[in-house]
Amino acid sequence: MLHDTATTCSTRRGKGWALKARHTVAGLLAGALLAGTGLVTPADAAGKTITAVMHSGLRVLDPIITTAHISRNHAYMIYDVLVAVDENFTPRPQMADWTISDDGLVYTFTLRDGLKFHDGAPVTSADAIASLTRWGKRDSGGQLIFDITESLEASDDKIFVWTLKSPFPALLDTVGKQSALPPFIMPERVASGPADAAVTEYVGSGPFIFIESEYQPGVSVTYRKFEDYVPRDEPASWMAGGKVVHVDEVKWVTMPDAQTAINAIMSGEIDYLEQVQIDLLPILAASDDVTVETRDDLGYQAIGRMNFKHPPFDNKKIRQAAQMALSQADVLGTLIGNPDYYTVCGAIFGCGTPLADESGAETLVSGGDIEGAKKLLEEAGYDGTPVVLMQPTDVVSLTAQPVVAAQAFRNAGFNVDMQPMDWQTLVTRRASQAKPSEGGWNIFFTNWLVPEVNSPLISPMLNGRGDSAWFGWPADDEIEALKAEFIAADTPEKQKEVAVRIQKHTLDTVLYIPLGQYASPQARSNKLTDMLPSPVPVFWNVKKAD
Repeated sequence: MLHDTATTCSTRRGKGWALKARHTVAGLLAGALLAGTGLVTPADAAGKTITAVMHSGLRVLDPIITTAHISRNHAYMIYDVLVAVDENFTPRPQMADWTISDDGLVYTFTLRDGLKFHDGAPVTSADAIASLTRWGKRDSGGQLIFDITESLEASDDKIFVWTLKSPFPALLDTVGKQSALPPFIMPERVASGPADAAVTEYVGSGPFIFIESEYQPGVSVTYRKFEDYVPRDEPASWMAGGKVVHVDEVKWVTMPDAQTAINAIMSGEIDYLEQVQIDLLPILAASDDVTVETRDDLGYQAIGRMNFKHPPFDNKKIRQAAQMALSQADVLGTLIGNPDYYTVCGAIFGCGTPLADESGAETLVSGGDIEGAKKLLEEAGYDGTPVVLMQPTDVVSLTAQPVVAAQAFRNAGFNVDMQPMDWQTLVTRRASQAKPSEGGWNIFFTNWLVPEVNSPLISPMLNGRGDSAWFGWPADDEIEALKAEFIAADTPEKQKEVAVRIQKHTLDTVLYIPLGQYASPQARSNKLTDMLPSPVPVFWNVKKAD
């Protein structure tokens, strides 16, 4: 049954989904770069600096108060993690090894030798405990673990013991997950602060140092190789293994205009482009100097998230009406265009995954139902309350969803107030619980890597803890009870049965709206080699030729 469901979803992708091909362009385009980015010249950069255009400018530097991918990417540069999953989704020791008691209740972690923060201080058990505790207040999976934590205590500076009240078989998978939210290890003095307040000191023990003096929020950020970092001996594999740095610096620069970024990589003025706009791929189609590829086969899931605290989406029927108005094909067709790069998929855990099921997604995958949405709005007594829809304007993969959704909502009878802003402003504003009329919001759209949402234990949207939940703050005891059932399920078949119930509940309650899957190609100069094919872009292991 697991295989049949996953195959049904993945077949819909089409033969163009796995995009591990090289594309070229004959001749170079002139690279008109944005002023003020602080780019180094190709001669200066060769062999020493990698210059990259990421999907968004960096403004939020604390990776625990936000799930924004750019903040996560930043965190992997300067912080390290205790446990990391490899390319087979297997948890591996990173900063620490571990043993587990026979009853599955006691995890003893031992920090490896050579761990040092960028300020020269050794990494200790106290740092790990403070970091895990802060993470556990923010992360959905972490909350579940701390619900059953008896104690988390240091035995000495290198050994600490995590004791549970009942088994949590997925503890290492949850602590070692690569995204949304990994428990990055910070100094105790930093991590001991409030979990809902951003840190103001950016000292990690990772392979790169954040150069705060060169940081221009939203414009550019510079990372320098940490000479005292001691990599593991194992080969690098996703977030696991040896993080060996072969360059002196990595500089991220912001280029909101997609054509400008394409010109820059064609002319050699940048080395890496995290996201390539699909309709611009032909420009790169014949070059011997640039490689276009995807980092993983599952890709991203587009989603819509409503605010449960304020009208009109505090009303279940009105949430259902909004979901009924939307068509995945319309969203994906506008966002991506080329059907080789997207698939209609109603599975909240992602098509092509073991827990995939599409129950309850009938209108989403069949083109929407505007008339049905109108009827639900009438039944709910919708009074024309404005829907504040936050619209990011500067990220290629986020510009289409709000525009398509706004029109569908208007067609169904909603009064839509679409407010444009850059993505980092949206990332900050979505944390506000203020009324929409006072600087808050009603709905926004974003995207997740499928590995971030392929289990109810890690998906941030499947959190019903009200103010402790992910942005939108649903209070939903049933989803919490279903997750507890999933944890207790002792066979894959039992887990799948619970996962199907979670799928149905999520779409009935409209915890969020899944809007299908798509691939996001990256482009890199052929001077860059050995770049890890990880869903999360990382800059260790990669080499740059002169």
